[in-house]
Amino acid sequence: MAYETPITVKKAIENIRKRKYVLPSIQREFVWQPEQIEKLFDSLMRDYPISTFLFWKVEKDKIKDFQFYEFLKHYHEKTSKHNTKADLGNEENIIAILDGQQRMTSLFIALTGSYTKKLPYYSWDNPNGFPKKKLYLNLLSKAEDIEMEYDFQFLTSAEAKNEEGYFWFECSQILQIEDPGDINIFLMENDLMNTSIYSKEQSKFAINTLSKLYNNIHQKGVISYYLEEDEELDKVLQIFIRINSGGTKLSYSDLLLSIATAQWKEKDAREVIHEFVDDINSIGDGFAFNKDFVLKSCLVLADFNDVKFKVDNFTKENMAVIESNWEKASACIRKAVELISKYGYNRDNLLATTSVIPVAYFIYTNNYEDAILHSSSREVDRKKIKEWLARVSLKGTFGGTPDAIYPVMRNLMNENPGRFPLEEIIDYYRGKRKSISFNSDDIENILEMDYGKARTYCALSLLYPSLNHNFKYHQDHIHPKSFFRKRKLSELGIEEDDMKQQFISRYNKLSNLQLLQANQNTEKSDIHFSEWLYKTFPSDLDAKAFLMQNHIKTDQSLGFEDFIDFYETRKLALKRLLESILNVKETEQIENL
Repeated sequence: MAYETPITVKKAIENIRKRKYVLPSIQREFVWQPEQIEKLFDSLMRDYPISTFLFWKVEKDKIKDFQFYEFLKHYHEKTSKHNTKADLGNEENIIAILDGQQRMTSLFIALTGSYTKKLPYYSWDNPNGFPKKKLYLNLLSKAEDIEMEYDFQFLTSAEAKNEEGYFWFECSQILQIEDPGDINIFLMENDLMNTSIYSKEQSKFAINTLSKLYNNIHQKGVISYYLEEDEELDKVLQIFIRINSGGTKLSYSDLLLSIATAQWKEKDAREVIHEFVDDINSIGDGFAFNKDFVLKSCLVLADFNDVKFKVDNFTKENMAVIESNWEKASACIRKAVELISKYGYNRDNLLATTSVIPVAYFIYTNNYEDAILHSSSREVDRKKIKEWLARVSLKGTFGGTPDAIYPVMRNLMNENPGRFPLEEIIDYYRGKRKSISFNSDDIENILEMDYGKARTYCALSLLYPSLNHNFKYHQDHIHPKSFFRKRKLSELGIEEDDMKQQFISRYNKLSNLQLLQANQNTEKSDIHFSEWLYKTFPSDLDAKAFLMQNHIKTDQSLGFEDFIDFYETRKLALKRLLESILNVKETEQIENL
């Protein structure tokens, strides 16, 4: 391995465009955030070192022996996160980036492409939540951020409009400036040297800043690198592991996926697993599974004694087992995700994706992948899995690192073949730190849960065991939320401040919540509950059936003025129901012995 003469950023960009620089399959995907790219460019401008790269030279006649990928140009958090396979000939040698992929991709995106990330508070289905942004540099003044000297920002074209104190230069334009003299032409054409428009300080800053950017992209050799010429993949993999096993540069799951990619024989682990993650995330209303979830599932379903993320568990022998089991394992994982989707779970209310792994193992070890979703013979199992998932979600069982849970779950399932061993799981953990038993205090805490929270959905799922999951359900305020503003309460005849506070303190809690079909929830909107009920269910029998399904007494006043009584009566009913479902009295007696 030799240290080579540094090259310019422009040269590196040209090599990426020509596919002379590519990424080996053992590399992880691009994960840097816009702020990291902005700081990288600030470091370049301040002449800070950006660390050394490690390149791997692959001779043209060896290219076909490996799989390589192209660099991302237009990153999109939803639709374009994966690198495409590089279609390479065998006419020239290539360079694969072993260390420095994030930095190199950042340079390429910033100078030739775009970065699209979801805005906060927008749904994943809303295209307006994904504005396309490019990297810009303010040529008139320094950054306001104390950590930055130069004002680099990813902006939309609308955000990059020039206003007082700002002249946004699109950084990709620097590649079109071929000669230092072109800098002055650009400055003159854009009036940046016109002191009747800009101050002398601003003009001077613009000249110096644009010239410095030009020098750092076109002239300075800022890409320092070592070149590895050995073509044995095992050696290259060991170098890669040694570089990245410190825990800061590369996550362990990224590292282990790299090892799997290098050691699978028939399939491309990187491509297969990334495609699978995209697949299961598209189920139902969408999920947020990642490669960590899939890799952990593979370790658990393969029945390895140790399921921790460590290099020793990703031996060639273990990788061979995982690859040979992939078709069945992936099918069972997918069925588990489909099942919890039918229960109404999605990215917003599934508290821990790892809680799905025991469900996948149950399906896998019992060969139920064809039966778990619809077979009447598995109805009891479906109900027990639903209750188990609600219990572990409410208790936070899978928070932190749940590696110790998987072997226990596997043992209990293997000791009780053919059925989901809910009772045995509850008994095993009773009195332990990971207990999924409940007491009276737990029930009181559940009853105080607020609208819209993921755990609130879990509690409601226990209270509605027989929903038709062919429909989509929403958390809904029985008495509409809009009625509980102070001004609205006055309009509705609730005048006293103390009474208003009693109304407001209760409306968002579990006892005023229900699971309602999405279309009904839309129709219900801000209508008085009693008015909506009898409009939707004109038949008295149908209206009473709806009330009973929602644990509301049929002879109770539904008038808004009687909300406090309604709330307390339903709270007591829900408390008794939860105590019954979760065997609270029995649990308390056993734990007090």
